[in-house]
Amino acid sequence: MKKVINILLMAAMAAGTLAGCGGKSSESGNTANADSGSQAEEGQVINIYSFNDELRTRITAVYPEIESTSDDGTVSTLKDGTEIHWIINPNQDGVYQDKLDEALLNQPGAADDDKIDIFAAEIDYIVKYTDADINAAVPLTELGIDPAVDLADQFDFTKTVACDQNGVQRGTTWQACPGVLVYRRDIAKDVFGTDDPAVIGEKTSNWTVMKETAEALKAKGYYTFSSYADTFRLYSNSISETWVEPGSSTVKVDQKLLDWVEDSREWKDTGYFDPAVKGQWNSDWFTAMGSSSKVFAYLFPAWGIDTQLKPNWDGEEGSWAVTKAPLPYNWGGTFVLAAEGTDNKAHVKDILLALTANQDNLTKISKDYSDFTNAKTVMQGAANDESFASDFLGGQNPYVYFTPGADTIKLAPLSAYDQGCVELIQNAFGDYLQDQIDYDKAKTNFETAIKERYPEITEIQWPE
Repeated sequence: MKKVINILLMAAMAAGTLAGCGGKSSESGNTANADSGSQAEEGQVINIYSFNDELRTRITAVYPEIESTSDDGTVSTLKDGTEIHWIINPNQDGVYQDKLDEALLNQPGAADDDKIDIFAAEIDYIVKYTDADINAAVPLTELGIDPAVDLADQFDFTKTVACDQNGVQRGTTWQACPGVLVYRRDIAKDVFGTDDPAVIGEKTSNWTVMKETAEALKAKGYYTFSSYADTFRLYSNSISETWVEPGSSTVKVDQKLLDWVEDSREWKDTGYFDPAVKGQWNSDWFTAMGSSSKVFAYLFPAWGIDTQLKPNWDGEEGSWAVTKAPLPYNWGGTFVLAAEGTDNKAHVKDILLALTANQDNLTKISKDYSDFTNAKTVMQGAANDESFASDFLGGQNPYVYFTPGADTIKLAPLSAYDQGCVELIQNAFGDYLQDQIDYDKAKTNFETAIKERYPEITEIQWPE
């Protein structure tokens, strides 16, 4: 990671693109935008890098200048003839970041129509790309976007996450990702005599009552969650220290993560998880979302319900509902950033504002894709608007539960290493929880895997 950062830093210095402090960046940004937005000629190709098709679908749904998109989804044509080229690589195992980093390294010498113009970054690694010293992403003010005015309705934590170390905002997002507990109505009726979200919420509102609920479910032959991986984000969102401090080569494992391992061991051995499910993002996990499963609940944000649960449910519509999770949590979030060196600042500004600031567009995204969008007034309105009720959730309006959760989110401190640390600690201790290795071997495997993923890491510190 440091090697990549240093190379990016050197490339930025060679191109003379390093930004100053927050105030200076903001001050010079208006001048830059005036030149690029109204006088400079825009490029013919807008290159957008992403790790899945979500960004393309959202932009094509709301950006009015898009006239058509190719059948294979790789090229969209604007009304003025400009083309958007969608470059998508998978997020898993750091593939997307590797491809993006390579393109950013080549950015200073690339031909205009080969330059990255917009790129996506997940919350797990956005701080890597908002770093002011690297200057991979343009401050929004340099595009002519004033966060205090244009993005005033966004949830505060999403704006903070997208700022560099000087407090300058370099990214924006159309979504916030507060999580809820999603449960099977038929199982709730069988075990508790009701599927009322308010009643079920009393049984899932904290870990103490959740264990009582898990015991009642077990007595009737059901599993509370599909696997130990389902609860991970509630613990990882509660860590008190970042995985890797800025400038450090040490990974610090927070006690909350070992609490997850210990509690998961207890829940698995007690029979509260489905033993057939090994982690997440695999066929076992998806199968457990089907009608023949005995799994009662999942912990998901809005995107999880829409993109994971709904496609894998093969029963009647209206069979699920949402309620309170044992802890407030956030899972995910795709941020969009303008790449330093873009030759399409005016187009980029229009796209970012259409996607993340236009309240009509955000309302449309919420209705069409069930996204929890990043606009406080829109989401507060949705929570009181029955037109946002979900057929998949039996006519329930999920924003009643999503919206209060977003107001209480306090994100854990982030680092540029979060994606790898989160993936690898789940992999290592997943093997332990599946009884393939012992606890100490899981720790050793995590240490080895981290150093292989990030060769600059020299030490892993465990809680005493």
